[in-house]
Amino acid sequence: MRRTLHHLCLIGVFVSLFNGLQGAEKSRISPYEVDDFAVASGKIDDLVFGSLRKAGLTPARPCSDEVFVRRVFLDVLGMLPEAGEARAFLQDKRSDKRMVLIDSLLARDEYVDYWSMKWCDLLRVKSEFPINLWPNAVQAYERWIRDALGSNMPYDRMARELLTSSGSNFRVPQVNFFRAVQGRGPQPVSDAVALTFMGSRIEKWPEDRRRGIESLFSRLKYKPTAEWKEEVVCLDPAPTGPLETILPDGRKVKVSPGDDPRVAFANWLMEPGNRWFSRAAVNRTWAWVFGRGIVHEADDIRVDNPPCVAGLLEYLEKEFVENGYDQKKLLRLILSSRVYQLSPVPSCDDPRAEAMFASYPVRRLEAEVLQDALCQLTGTVEGYDSPIPEPFTRIPASARSVNLADASITSSFLEMFGRSQRDSGMLMERNNRVSSAQRLYLLNSSQIQSKIERSWRLKTLVRDHRGGVADLVSAIWMEVLSRSPLPEELRAVVAEGIPSKSGNKEMIDDLVWALINSKEFLYRH
Repeated sequence: MRRTLHHLCLIGVFVSLFNGLQGAEKSRISPYEVDDFAVASGKIDDLVFGSLRKAGLTPARPCSDEVFVRRVFLDVLGMLPEAGEARAFLQDKRSDKRMVLIDSLLARDEYVDYWSMKWCDLLRVKSEFPINLWPNAVQAYERWIRDALGSNMPYDRMARELLTSSGSNFRVPQVNFFRAVQGRGPQPVSDAVALTFMGSRIEKWPEDRRRGIESLFSRLKYKPTAEWKEEVVCLDPAPTGPLETILPDGRKVKVSPGDDPRVAFANWLMEPGNRWFSRAAVNRTWAWVFGRGIVHEADDIRVDNPPCVAGLLEYLEKEFVENGYDQKKLLRLILSSRVYQLSPVPSCDDPRAEAMFASYPVRRLEAEVLQDALCQLTGTVEGYDSPIPEPFTRIPASARSVNLADASITSSFLEMFGRSQRDSGMLMERNNRVSSAQRLYLLNSSQIQSKIERSWRLKTLVRDHRGGVADLVSAIWMEVLSRSPLPEELRAVVAEGIPSKSGNKEMIDDLVWALINSKEFLYRH
């Protein structure tokens, strides 16, 4: 590791969003906080802030435009804003510019890329052990998920197709929901159904309820075909009598001979007034945005695990159903709230504050998002391929890491930074905790060094620079952190001898490397 890096990593003290900010609630912290909200108060805010008042907790201040633009790009698209995009937003004087930005991001193709990754985690899209969908089915399944999100398919229709479809796993992609389960019997299938569509862990149910839902998925049959790895998922054609069982809410149901018990379950799940379906969906979406659910864990909804904010789940459920299970409208509702647009700097150190969303929860970027951010900054690419199993799978170099459809296609970087294995469909499979190995890699990796040194984007930035040292440093800050440097940060850089011309490329590279190692870059805030 080069000597100058040891010195320039000290710049992380200035750009860190964490060091020295805790307990600083008395004064506004620039450039992360402002005094007034940029959006009107809504029902979400009334419920959350009302609960905080009852608990005697003070919410954080509103976040600044600099924080918001980076945050919403990461939360909606899974990518950093380009420097020009961030600069344009910061210079925009319109009072409604945050809502305009939210709407524009929800309309972009990158929204489909990023949220497809989340759904592929949930739906266990993986070709090899222990899921064993195999590449052709993975391709079909992931394409269906992308098309559903791209067309903004209503969630109730999306769920019904996953629960009730029959046919070839290559030609009817939805049936891969049943194939992407570790086991073919009623018990593992019903476990997956309850986890995915009810946000519930079936092993905690009473035995009669477990047996009831298992019986509704007891007639599935998997038939191979002459084509390699193709299977047909369908009802067992063997004659049966009527099926009488109980539903998860204790009500009895009778399925006539020849009828599909899965349809009976789907009809119950999505009937008006049944909260299981909508509650699980909105709680999971909230968890995807905030890092934790209103009920936490987001896939462990049960009577003895109450919501942290009274009335919030019910309100979001009502809006979700009345808007036709529109997932984009639900996301827009959450993003446009003042709660979402709080500063990440907490105003109190009470442990309840985090659980009650008194500030925006800080957390490390996901593995794929971090890899893509490094590539985006440096103008480099990552290559992924998987020669086993056949057929050979190769991912175009132009693809983002979030576009990886198959969890079996991976890299040492993605594994080190906690990418989901997609074995169970549980949200905890994705590990965003920071480890010593990750820190050492980011500080010492020859791969990171190579990306920075051969970056055409950084070379172009330095080559085209026409101003003084302050302008050059400001341009680098905008590229990496989506904001301008603070005066003390600028003074620290100048003191390290960053030149006003492009003669010392090594020092520019070290500055970028130091910023990449800052917590402000590595964490969403």
